[in-house]
Amino acid sequence: MKKKVILALLTLGIIPMLSGCNVLVLNPKGPVAATQSHVIKLSILVMALILLVVYVLFVWMLFKYRESKQDPNYKPPHIEGSKVLETIWITIPILIVAFLSIVTVQSTNKVEATPDSLKDKEPLVIYASSSNWKWHFSYPEENIETINYVNIPVNRPVEFKLFSHNTMTSFWVPQLAGQKYAMKNMVNTLHLAADTPGSYMGRNSNFNGKGFAEMEFEVLAMTDKDYDKWVDDVKKTADPLTEKELKKDLKDGHLGRKTYTGTQFDFIPKPSMHHADDGEESDHGDSETHEHDDSMESAS
Repeated sequence: MKKKVILALLTLGIIPMLSGCNVLVLNPKGPVAATQSHVIKLSILVMALILLVVYVLFVWMLFKYRESKQDPNYKPPHIEGSKVLETIWITIPILIVAFLSIVTVQSTNKVEATPDSLKDKEPLVIYASSSNWKWHFSYPEENIETINYVNIPVNRPVEFKLFSHNTMTSFWVPQLAGQKYAMKNMVNTLHLAADTPGSYMGRNSNFNGKGFAEMEFEVLAMTDKDYDKWVDDVKKTADPLTEKELKKDLKDGHLGRKTYTGTQFDFIPKPSMHHADDGEESDHGDSETHEHDDSMESAS
């Protein structure tokens, strides 16, 4: 009786949490997120079918082999193991794992490259770096830097080059792509694209201290016309990023949105160590990168 009461209380506690959940990963707004959403739904379907078969067999066995009144002297017949059944329950899990493995490998290769529908377009490269519970976005192509928000054009592939100025973080925009880690002295590339204009929330999904919960940013997907207008407005109105301002931004904790002309790479080199998937060679010496990083930290 006590177990039933505990189970009922747990169920009542879980239902409100589930009703309030907004499963953004199942509402993709780009080709990369759509691929990942498809894999998640397929995995859920496979698991649901497995559970259905298990529950049906469980109920059937309860009724078929339930205890019945037998003669006290009754002795059940001796039954040897069934090679057919043993083969079935060994083969089926192997097939399930093999199927999900193939799907996972194919989808991983797909999301680690420019979406097929956008291969004819030049990717927009944005460096996304984290520091003390905030995100810096550097646009080398436009010579712009923003903090805690990033604007991108729709229907154009975007390559985020991820790294961190201090602790390891994880860059994640659920409706546009999966998460990938940002680490010091290393660049990871995250491919994504938006096919619908709108505002999408991103966050750090790797716990890194007291400010973790508020380490969020907005990704605003805009039409080409609106994106070009935003770039022009920034170049006309934003203050230039200075080395003093960069040091202050890196040192400070939580910040609001900021916009600059110029990028942090006017004062510090880009990280020299690249992830193997990028296929790029180091363009700066390791000692040079450490030297600049240490100098920025000591100056702070």
